[in-house]
Amino acid sequence: MRKRWLFLCMIILVGIGVLGYWKYQKTDKAVQADQDVFQSVEEAYDLIRKQSVHETSEKQLIEGAINGMAGSLKDPYSTYYTKEEAKLHREQLSDERVGIGAEITESQGRFIIISPMKDSPAEKAGLKSYDEIVQVDKERTDGKSLTELLALIRGKEGTVVKITVYRPSEERHVELNITRAAITQKSVSSKVLVSEGKNIGYISIAMFGEKTAEEWYKNTDELVKQNITALIIDVRSNPGGYLKSVAQIIGSLTKPKTTFAYMEDAVGNQEPLQLGKRDLAFEYDEQLQKLPTVLLQDEGSASASEVLSGALKELSRATIIGDKSFGKGTVQGTWPLSNGGELKLSTHKWLTPKREWIHGKGIKPTIEVEQDALYHINLPPITGNFKEGDFAESIQYVQQVLKAQGYSINRVDGYFDRTTAEAVKEYSKKHNLNNNKIMDEEFLFALRQEVVKYREKLENDLQLQMAISYLSHKISN
Repeated sequence: MRKRWLFLCMIILVGIGVLGYWKYQKTDKAVQADQDVFQSVEEAYDLIRKQSVHETSEKQLIEGAINGMAGSLKDPYSTYYTKEEAKLHREQLSDERVGIGAEITESQGRFIIISPMKDSPAEKAGLKSYDEIVQVDKERTDGKSLTELLALIRGKEGTVVKITVYRPSEERHVELNITRAAITQKSVSSKVLVSEGKNIGYISIAMFGEKTAEEWYKNTDELVKQNITALIIDVRSNPGGYLKSVAQIIGSLTKPKTTFAYMEDAVGNQEPLQLGKRDLAFEYDEQLQKLPTVLLQDEGSASASEVLSGALKELSRATIIGDKSFGKGTVQGTWPLSNGGELKLSTHKWLTPKREWIHGKGIKPTIEVEQDALYHINLPPITGNFKEGDFAESIQYVQQVLKAQGYSINRVDGYFDRTTAEAVKEYSKKHNLNNNKIMDEEFLFALRQEVVKYREKLENDLQLQMAISYLSHKISN
């Protein structure tokens, strides 16, 4: 047992990279100290396996040990992924994943379909908005997390997954056989906005994935062909991604060999990051590098998004409009482990071109613009049935949305009082809903969809409107 446990511990240490730093010759005293540590780990392992009333496996204990070591760093960005979680994490940054093509939300332990994607396997099989997933193949969804549910739904391309849903509109359960397919994920989208007779290019980057630079090139190339006179880059709610992708985007907007950031290692050595023409995967139009540019950011713009924002701001290449960014100034490396899992560790700090570390501080916009209340409120849930006298977080979301829309609401603490009931009744009457002072699922779904549609209207986006106004003024002078 001791040899096996010591061997497993050594694997864990190799995965973390600790052995890479042991470049000095250990003394006998140091070796003895290490053995004492491993002995206490072995003792704890044996006690848990033999004495605990809770059944555990060797796999659970090993993964718990790795989780504990990662957690001891007190770094939210250093984490351990199980084999299944590692696969999902890689898929998030991939341009393609195998699945059914549906937007799913978790609400109070229930998994609700927001909408199937157009022409997706889910749509073709008959999955509908508001369906509740209750079983995948032969496995119930009760007590599962959204991550666990997605792991059940995904699988090999061309295979069939049987999904059982409860359909409230028909008050019955429906079984659907859905053939999994490769679902292409686009991280970049664009369009032309017209202001005062001038074409302004708008390009949104949802994340920095494997093919984001390629998508950026295709979209900006098309925008330039449409004679745009200015450019808006939107990285709001972009959580980051691959540094290489954001580096190539910066390279398309700045001169070759421009230092766009610095990497600082654990001992303080700083390395300038530059991108030359030979490093770019594409030939960029020189016009793109001369266009007046605005970058939109908010508190959800993090990591690689902030590398882009910090570079364009400090190199005087773009005006930053919106809110202060999130403030993530570390870079992570990921190592595979022998059990199929992965360990992600913060290995470097990144600094702006002026060598500023923005961690915990964020990047301040050049022009600060706050959105109205409906842009900051969490979307209401779409499950539940609430009446006067109830208290719940879901009610609080509804109260916030109704108050932002101008309804008379005295409190937004989640307590369903008389004024909330009257506002619900007024909203229901206005939207031809059948409920009377009751927040049922029909009411919650209608309210959520209204908020989504509100946010999709360009005229309600105050930050975007400021960007358009700023650029219109700039190109007219």
